[in-house]
Amino acid sequence: MSSAWQNLSERTVYENPWLRVNLADVQLPDGRHLDHYVLRQRPVALATTVNERGEALLIWRHRFITDSWGWELAAGVVEDGERVEEAAAREMLEETGWRPGPLRHLLTVEPSNGLADGRHHVYWSESAEYVGHPEDDFESERRDWVPLSHVPDLVAKGEIRSANAVAALLLLHHLRRP
Repeated sequence: MSSAWQNLSERTVYENPWLRVNLADVQLPDGRHLDHYVLRQRPVALATTVNERGEALLIWRHRFITDSWGWELAAGVVEDGERVEEAAAREMLEETGWRPGPLRHLLTVEPSNGLADGRHHVYWSESAEYVGHPEDDFESERRDWVPLSHVPDLVAKGEIRSANAVAALLLLHHLRRP
């Protein structure tokens, strides 16, 4: 007997340009069925730069849904016809005013895979060029270069709480340690 849950069918109960809410008929391994809501989401692209001093470019922003403040990476949905890496570079420029150098894929995470199919693709570069004040400055209170050496403490204090930022910054901290 398989231990996999089987999605027998889905129907959309709500839809907008960013997501669909579907209701799935799921068969459990023991044969029982359950209705399970599923969020179908567009891919998300994120980017940061780590400079020669070992600092990552982050944004400090408020999230009204959880009423919390924290450091995050510039991020946004991948537009139709856009490559994920292009979206990551675009979002970093729009939200920080910095154009990243050549981007490298760091990781892909599924932040809520028990409820949603969203995949967050994180990229990083070792250089960036300051172009000017961010076009989307309403998305954050400030932008700053945060030492990767501070990341574990910032995570522990709850100042980095977004799952994609926690995963990416802890991995960069690990990879960039002397």
